[in-house]
Amino acid sequence: MWNIPSQERLSRIPRLYETEHMPAEDKLIYLHFFILGCDWYIAEYDGNDLFFGYAILNNDTQNAEWGYISFNELKSIKIHFLEIDCELEEYWQIRKASEIDKIKT
Repeated sequence: MWNIPSQERLSRIPRLYETEHMPAEDKLIYLHFFILGCDWYIAEYDGNDLFFGYAILNNDTQNAEWGYISFNELKSIKIHFLEIDCELEEYWQIRKASEIDKIKT
């Protein structure tokens, strides 16, 4: 994985279920992982391996959905010589899901 998020960055993400009372469009997205036509937008983290967020696979926005994502599985994704990447903090601004064009809320 390129640009593994630091422990400090991970510690800012709300714990699992802390934002479950919030409408999906108001959830803050703390991390963005991507490779080719796949994107994972992270809103919650258990502090160990499990994220909750929005996943778009193969640019298929119609079947994209909110769900649980394994950090270890993300780190292991490779396609030939490409590895999954986490958008750097200086480029990724934490913002509401409704402010991200690819997320359908």
